[in-house]
Amino acid sequence: MSKKSRPRRGSLQFYPRKRAAKLLPSVNWDPINSKPNSIPGFITYKVGMATAIVKDSTEKSMTSKKRIAIPVTILEAPNMKAYSIRFYKNKKLLKDIVVSNDKELKPKLKVTKTLKKIESEIPDDYDNIHLIVYSIPKQTSIKKKPDMIEIALFGETKEAKLGLAKSVAGKEIILADFIKSIDENAKLVDARGVTKGKGTQGPVKRFGIRLRHHKSEKGVRKVGSIGPWHPARLTFRVPMAGQLGLFSRVNYNQKIIDHGLISEKDINPQHGFRNYGKIKSSYIIIKGSVSGPAKRQILLTPSFRPTKLKAKAKYELQELITK
Repeated sequence: MSKKSRPRRGSLQFYPRKRAAKLLPSVNWDPINSKPNSIPGFITYKVGMATAIVKDSTEKSMTSKKRIAIPVTILEAPNMKAYSIRFYKNKKLLKDIVVSNDKELKPKLKVTKTLKKIESEIPDDYDNIHLIVYSIPKQTSIKKKPDMIEIALFGETKEAKLGLAKSVAGKEIILADFIKSIDENAKLVDARGVTKGKGTQGPVKRFGIRLRHHKSEKGVRKVGSIGPWHPARLTFRVPMAGQLGLFSRVNYNQKIIDHGLISEKDINPQHGFRNYGKIKSSYIIIKGSVSGPAKRQILLTPSFRPTKLKAKAKYELQELITK
């Protein structure tokens, strides 16, 4: 005999279902597990997916010491620069010191002509330091307007954080600086991005409800009842048509397969990657998929809840098969 109850269709985990406010999601930096004196976030751009032939060196694995094929995502990681240093006290902003007035920022915001000295602007009492960083997409072939994000700095003391902020001011931050913040043994990152936009969709595609019988009244691609007579109102839980896609999502525990400079190891196919072109700067290859179409901004951070199973997995890249 079948169960009398049936769980509702569609998850209420992510509500409301509406378009993301920005293409680079904000991050709660408190639970991030990052090494001190390192950059715990990096802006990348999705190139596309490929198939990687790797040697599985995982202990006690069924495919140990064998060549296996796994799906991977290729991300281009042009250099970043620091725009400003932010000082916080009790999670409230005290001071924002601008440290860059490059011409690349002009399409994004108003650029100051002169910069103030950092030493003279540092507040007396603060307990935390963040950085506003921006990408340098002119090093790629996809766009010119930079993307900006606020990242936290990790250090044993606030003086160590300030020293790190001073060291990157006016200099380019490379992918290797971000790799230092990741656990060398686990090699796991979280990929934050925005999914593909699908516009207005019906409840069948949006919530996964079943199609009604073909002789049903008042429509097939809808729920049978949207609510009781009394109380005479609709609740937000009723599956109805609306926006689908362009949602902020996080893919946890993505395994780093390979990374490096395109000048040292060229992974570009002869004709370039579909819908993207050729990689011109640095690249990073991670296992699995990430949100969004090609050219989408993806923010990488160290994994804040690494799983033992994925942390123990070890893959050695031997061949990359692209379309």
